[in-house]
Amino acid sequence: MNTEWAELNKTMQNQIKKKETFNYGIDTLLLLRKSIMNQILSFKSTLKREDFNAMPYANAKGYHNKTIAYSLYHIFRIEDIVANSLIRKDEQIFFSNDYCEKMNSSIITTGNELKKKEITEFSSKLNIEELYNYINAVNECTTKLLKDLSYEDLKVKMTEEDKEYLKSLKTVSEDESANWLIDYWCGKNIQGLIKMPFSRHWIMHIEASLRIKKGITK
Repeated sequence: MNTEWAELNKTMQNQIKKKETFNYGIDTLLLLRKSIMNQILSFKSTLKREDFNAMPYANAKGYHNKTIAYSLYHIFRIEDIVANSLIRKDEQIFFSNDYCEKMNSSIITTGNELKKKEITEFSSKLNIEELYNYINAVNECTTKLLKDLSYEDLKVKMTEEDKEYLKSLKTVSEDESANWLIDYWCGKNIQGLIKMPFSRHWIMHIEASLRIKKGITK
């Protein structure tokens, strides 16, 4: 585990619990996300196109049994859904900027339902340049959202209406490997969503991507 990320995440979680340290917590969260984003951007400059599709640990148990392209798509697809549809009650960047077509994505969902060969096929068709444009757009939007949050906002809970709205969008697959996400998100308040997906979710999948990268370059 990346000790810097783990420490920043732990510090942030403690800081946002108290009103007097909440703003420091948001600053810590943004620092954590910036550090992880630097690693995300480094994939683009250090990996060959085919490396984004590689699945060196296809049979492993863990997040490293995916591809880097899939992992990046998955992180920011989930963040777009949660930040925009669930919290901001706004249109997802994926749709408002036609990223499905731009990225040549075969799905509009989070991708949880995809398995092995489906993941590599999906990854190989993605336009990586546009994937990174999507990443940057979602990150910029979420950064603004986080900066605008108040301590009081943390206790805002998701509702049954939120749950039904997410279902209507069809951006979470009805497959059993994915449909639990809606109940998971809507069972949380905004403080819970800061943990998943705005911080720990990034750490989990980027650490897995670094493991994939190591497996590719052996």
